[in-house]
Amino acid sequence: MPFEIVRNDITKMEVDAIVNAANTALKMGGGVCGAIFRAAGAEELQEACDKIGGCPTGQAVITEGFRLPAKYIIHTPGPIWQGGDHGEAILLKASYENSLKLAKENGCESIAFPLISTGIYGYPKDEALQIAVSTISSFLLKNDMHVYLVVFDKSSFQISQKLFHSIKQYINEKFVKEQRARYDRGRRYSEIDFIRQEEIEFTSFPAKEASLLDVVDNLEESFTERLFRFIDEKGLTDVETYKRANLDRRLFSKIRNTPNYHPKKKTALALAIALELNLEETLDLLATAGYTLSPSSKFDVIIQYFIEKGNYNIFEINEALFFFDQDLLGG
Repeated sequence: MPFEIVRNDITKMEVDAIVNAANTALKMGGGVCGAIFRAAGAEELQEACDKIGGCPTGQAVITEGFRLPAKYIIHTPGPIWQGGDHGEAILLKASYENSLKLAKENGCESIAFPLISTGIYGYPKDEALQIAVSTISSFLLKNDMHVYLVVFDKSSFQISQKLFHSIKQYINEKFVKEQRARYDRGRRYSEIDFIRQEEIEFTSFPAKEASLLDVVDNLEESFTERLFRFIDEKGLTDVETYKRANLDRRLFSKIRNTPNYHPKKKTALALAIALELNLEETLDLLATAGYTLSPSSKFDVIIQYFIEKGNYNIFEINEALFFFDQDLLGG
């Protein structure tokens, strides 16, 4: 998928470029910066940085990747947190924008970012995450690149407390309702056991049984047919659709050119989100691929939460999914 949040060591990412949360002097520091220098070869990398001389906050420069799996290292000094009233957000956004621009100028097809400025620079992680996601997603709407946001462990990744508690409450409510429903169904089935079989009227079966051939010949729309009907109804282009769905262009092309394509559930849901389908329409699209939303699945409940809230920003949805240790949407 074009934008992915992963838990990994950024120095081990096999991408065209990794981003170093640098200092303005481009000297070896601590945290992510120190780890990148050590993995790349501290002496060689420092020599390359010294030739550049420095880099202002929010700007970006590029060096060779040396011993890293990545071809390049893009160095960008993020802002030091001073309470939020000193242009920190503007500078942090610039760090991401200028790094992406530099990667594109150097022909990079993939890039991996750390969560810039959230270490010793003290930027609040939830606010830094929002800036990272919004800036990267805006770039991807107009450009093709595979972008990773790399977090080393769960403690370095935070969504807002308001969103966390809201989703958590929604999940708990759905699970409680499902448990009650299961209990009620169990009671009903037990009561039916005491009813004589001949007294039960089955009215759902047709008077004349259809042959298997008749059933197969009269299938409803396939997933692909239903999908592209929705795309036409929503007035979207193919490019708008696959970018908003966080899908690779080649995968979308495969879906379009395969009449009986069977998607993964997360791909089908990503397309439903891209098309801003309501809950009924989403279930309709899922059904053509043999899926539904279950109140017993945390993944499904989180998706339903965002649909019911009318929030179709797939990158924000993926933030929440990642935080709750679920698969991300896209493909």
